[in-house]
Amino acid sequence: MIYLAADHRGFRLKEELKKMLERDIYDYRDLGAFEYDKDDDYPKISINLAKAVTKDKVKGILVCGSGTGASIAANKVCGARAGLCTSVRQAQASRNDDDINILCLSADWISFEDNENIVKTFINTLFSGEERHIRRIEQINDYESKKCK
Repeated sequence: MIYLAADHRGFRLKEELKKMLERDIYDYRDLGAFEYDKDDDYPKISINLAKAVTKDKVKGILVCGSGTGASIAANKVCGARAGLCTSVRQAQASRNDDDINILCLSADWISFEDNENIVKTFINTLFSGEERHIRRIEQINDYESKKCK
């Protein structure tokens, strides 16, 4: 299961990604926005998705104009490991090394074709499980467990 969400700047890309996910037979759940609203706010949308992803232990995809705001907001939620990926190689490394559970995409600066390939890589790349990567994620989790009490 993959959860999707986007603000107004990412709305069109999210809708196109839903078609790609359906075509490639991936289960997804759209968490909004459900219609274009030029005045919606990415923090609420991003935090809502991050809470759902961490609660349900699934992957998520967030889309905003730059991808940066969504990433910042999502990472405020304990357990979220959101990463802005602008290339396939970055998405692969982010899943393999950092085990990101939320992919953040830029609707304004990256083409649909590149974003589609980034999404496929995010979905299909597994976490390596290498000791050094586990150790680093545990360091983050240790810090976060103190912050999120």
